[in-house]
Amino acid sequence: MKNSFATDAAQKLLDIKVLLLDVDGVLTDGKIYISSSGIESKAFNVRDGHGIKLLSRAGINCGLLTGRHSLAVTLRAQELNINLVYQRCHNKLSTFAKILNRLPIEAHQVAYMGDDIVDLPVLKRVGFAATVSDSAPEVQSACDWVSSCPGGTGAVRELCELILKAQGHWDSLMQRYLL
Repeated sequence: MKNSFATDAAQKLLDIKVLLLDVDGVLTDGKIYISSSGIESKAFNVRDGHGIKLLSRAGINCGLLTGRHSLAVTLRAQELNINLVYQRCHNKLSTFAKILNRLPIEAHQVAYMGDDIVDLPVLKRVGFAATVSDSAPEVQSACDWVSSCPGGTGAVRELCELILKAQGHWDSLMQRYLL
């Protein structure tokens, strides 16, 4: 399904207890900046970060699965209190299995957002598969939902809101902002 939201997809969101995210191309725009001194940097969207915090307030855990290792990812995860951080993850399906063994959850209770073909094995096994609007065509066709945003520009926030609204958490979370 592309950029529409069917009842069966909404039903899948009711069971979600963990949101796993790829980093490059999902939490970022996919660009990797490396200075002449070898320092890597990434740009993260603040709205995505706030969406992750809102999920946490609703009791939904978040984790990161990325093939690269970056201090920027470590620091961003610490800022957002993300404890499930897997870097240098070259076999995401194997890492996904480790997460299922580590947490008291089943695959249908996990949502995953990825953007490239390396994400397909996990996207095909989770309860809710999501992607960004500028992802690979093979990824889009394998997903339950495609964000209206490209990676790094609010796609994660859009997914967080979707989960929170489907589970009935949105209105109570908004009370602190609607004084």
